[in-house]
Amino acid sequence: MKAIIVGGGIGGLTTALMLHSRGITAELYEQTDAIRELGVGINTLPHAIKELKQLGLLDRLDEVAIRTYELIYTNRFGQEIWREPRGIEAGFDVPQFSIHRGRLQAVIHRAVEQRLGREAIRTGCRLGAFNQDEGGVSAYFFDRAGRHVHTSRGDILIGADGIHSTVRNKLFPNEGPPCWNGIMLWRGATEWPAFLTGRSMIVAGGMRAKVVVYPIAEGWRPGVKLTNWAVAVRLGDGSSPPPRREDWSRPGSREELMPHVERFSIPHLNVSQLIEQTPEFWEYPMCDRDPLPRWTHGRITLLGDAAHPMYPVGSNGASQAILDARCLADNLVAAEHPVQALVSYERERLPKTAEIVRSNRTGGPEGVIDAVEELAPNGFTDIDKVLSHEDRAAIVRGYARKAGFSPDKLSHAA
Repeated sequence: MKAIIVGGGIGGLTTALMLHSRGITAELYEQTDAIRELGVGINTLPHAIKELKQLGLLDRLDEVAIRTYELIYTNRFGQEIWREPRGIEAGFDVPQFSIHRGRLQAVIHRAVEQRLGREAIRTGCRLGAFNQDEGGVSAYFFDRAGRHVHTSRGDILIGADGIHSTVRNKLFPNEGPPCWNGIMLWRGATEWPAFLTGRSMIVAGGMRAKVVVYPIAEGWRPGVKLTNWAVAVRLGDGSSPPPRREDWSRPGSREELMPHVERFSIPHLNVSQLIEQTPEFWEYPMCDRDPLPRWTHGRITLLGDAAHPMYPVGSNGASQAILDARCLADNLVAAEHPVQALVSYERERLPKTAEIVRSNRTGGPEGVIDAVEELAPNGFTDIDKVLSHEDRAAIVRGYARKAGFSPDKLSHAA
């Protein structure tokens, strides 16, 4: 069996590794001229890290990432609403990693080159068209100038080409642009003194604006970490298109961002100084797409952000793409026919990811700070009088169960 993978991001690269480990040939096509280490910090959850560990990547991830110790939710004044252990400390067999997205991608990319060979990855190849018949699928690739550069023939084609997926657009040509919820997201990372445990993650704020801060790598000197930050601010009601197209590499404006940051006061670190001393950062309108009725069309299917782009809430984007890859690879091995495998993969993964997409639209686990801000916008003296522990747990742990990373040992840290 041979699979054609369109897209060289985390989902596409992981799929290539998963297929190779099961004896399935994979060719990966990326439209950019090189697979670059783009982005800033993300969190990869234990159920996804378990899959990467089985691919033999855990030691390499430990070299470039931080094992997340705890997650703390606060209001914009820094008053604690919820705190819980993460990863190993929460009872999992594997860690949660806070990591630079580009470094995670690089770890998987290098493994693909080493195991499948560099010839398995073709860059500068934009998918122009594909067709399928009873014997397989053919894909036609072009360069930036529109010249045909390669034709590939395989048993299946996997669209792992992101929120602006060419494969998805060809399957659903009338879908329209991504949905913007009215929130603008600014993200950056810089060297900064370690705070709290040195492996802590803070999410502060509420419905109007949130700030997220966590370390993603060791710094150049002791006591310093490469620290990721993100600020999400509601600029509209989502009824109009975003002011600028979704582009992870669009530079952000400090003059536009800083007035929103000044409303936060977190005792563990000075967020304003952290952002002021970040040399460069990026903006991105928070977008997703409505869940599809189906991913699979014969020998063609979707994976990762091409299948289920979701708001960056609950640390689930990259994690769900990795879970897609495992599920798809397992079904291809087990099924008698590739088409049957793709249908089984869709049947298992589409409902789960659709539920996460919908949950993220209502705040996901961060809904706990939204609820507290609505009830106590000016702060509180006793969080239990604002929202009981049971109600807070229902929000946070209910999401963990939906997303598939809630171990029996998970407990609230007093």
